[in-house]
Amino acid sequence: MAETVQSVDPRTGQAGPTYPASTPSDVRVAVTASAQAVGSPAWRDDERRAAFLRGAAARLREADGEIVALVQSETGLPEGRAVGELERTCRQLEAFADLVDAGDYVDAMIDTADPGAQPIPRPDVRRMLVPIGPVAVFGASNFPLAFGVAGGDTASALAAGCPVVAKGHPSHPGTSEAVAACLDAARADAGLPDGAFALVQGPGNDVGEALVDAPAIAAVGFTGSLAAGRALYERAARRPEPIPVYAEMGSVNPVVVTEGALAERADAIAEQLAGAVSFAAGQLCTKPGVVLVPEGASGEAFAQAVVDRLGAAGPQVMLNDRLRSSLGDRVQDLDADGNVQRLTPDGGAAEPGLRFDPLAFRAPAAAVRASRDLLEERFGPVVLLVTYASEDELLETAGVLEGQLTATIHAGAQEAELRRSLTDALSERVGRLIYDGVPTGVAVSTAMHHGGPYPATTAPAHTSVGMTAIARFLRPVAWQNAPQDVLPPALQDGNPLGIWRSVDGQLTRD
Repeated sequence: MAETVQSVDPRTGQAGPTYPASTPSDVRVAVTASAQAVGSPAWRDDERRAAFLRGAAARLREADGEIVALVQSETGLPEGRAVGELERTCRQLEAFADLVDAGDYVDAMIDTADPGAQPIPRPDVRRMLVPIGPVAVFGASNFPLAFGVAGGDTASALAAGCPVVAKGHPSHPGTSEAVAACLDAARADAGLPDGAFALVQGPGNDVGEALVDAPAIAAVGFTGSLAAGRALYERAARRPEPIPVYAEMGSVNPVVVTEGALAERADAIAEQLAGAVSFAAGQLCTKPGVVLVPEGASGEAFAQAVVDRLGAAGPQVMLNDRLRSSLGDRVQDLDADGNVQRLTPDGGAAEPGLRFDPLAFRAPAAAVRASRDLLEERFGPVVLLVTYASEDELLETAGVLEGQLTATIHAGAQEAELRRSLTDALSERVGRLIYDGVPTGVAVSTAMHHGGPYPATTAPAHTSVGMTAIARFLRPVAWQNAPQDVLPPALQDGNPLGIWRSVDGQLTRD
């Protein structure tokens, strides 16, 4: 009997439809087609690729009713969240289409010949970025659309000129199929080859392993757990020809709250924080999981305010049983730690479906510095409040943090020096710093950096959100003393594309 992927409605725990699973042979066929697409003149046409991206967005909007219903039934996410995520996905596709149209993403550089250069004459050297080749994209569990088969990894790879073979997450096979159908229709509308995009699915590891092992795959985009990201990274490194794995693997996103901030706006911070911890059942890579708060009466009152708001949020629907079970195990570890105090009642709500009560714990900063296990990610509506006795202890504790996607600083108006010290300490360990806010809600913009030092990601120089995400799937090539007729248009003297270029160190469109 052919293997299938079983959908489950986490709101009820009931099984839904099943979908055909791919085989390793299916993966090989898809990858072979993607490798053939690379050489297609149509695929190299920027206008066609931009039309593909815009067409995919249009097709997704046309199918919004079906897709939103599937997202809800396979993830338990509320309608508003599904609708918003679908629009974000469409806007990402359109933004990358705009990037392709502009053409500047190739980062063209020209250093003209200088026979009089010292110590030796300088040749004519021209450089630009070119596509790396077919890309494997692994859909995320918590963002079935924005980080799914048509999400940011797929959009940025297609914009770069890289065909994509996407593996749908097994928690939402129906959503993956519906979205893939929209992409395939848009691909055909744009006159692009079959191999430009393909979807593979499977409940286990064999499909993903076959995808990473396929010789024609040139890079991997992944969003998920540290364990899965490391496994993909290590498998890719063992290939006869190793390839890069751009894995975003989560974070505890530390939040620092100072005495001055509590004196000025404790209730507002508690409201923001509890909302960020409980939103989407805390199943966001940017959920604040560790919050540093001062000891004493103000810190106690703040902790109680957070606990009260988490209690009011009620049981939250988890994405799947594996995540709920894993979170339960991590909560048990906290309960077993003598240095940790539970601040909220027992979790594991006795309600239909895969639900979990928001929980808050507290531990002294000294215990956190002594046991790095307390700083591990707990993917779900759980937060650890870490109490510090002085500014020196706060900075010392910040110094033991591992690589993170984000860190947030809430400081008072009169604490400028402490804010600067925290900024210096935390910027060494994170990809994004937030002031007087929460890390959830990642804008898709040119300046956004959604990444960070290991273990947050495997490639801290790159982002998986925003326009510069395209850089992951491009590589530089230089042409030295090349005749004009062999140069790509982006490097020719006349600049036929009209793009911005660096010519002898000066940006120009001439």
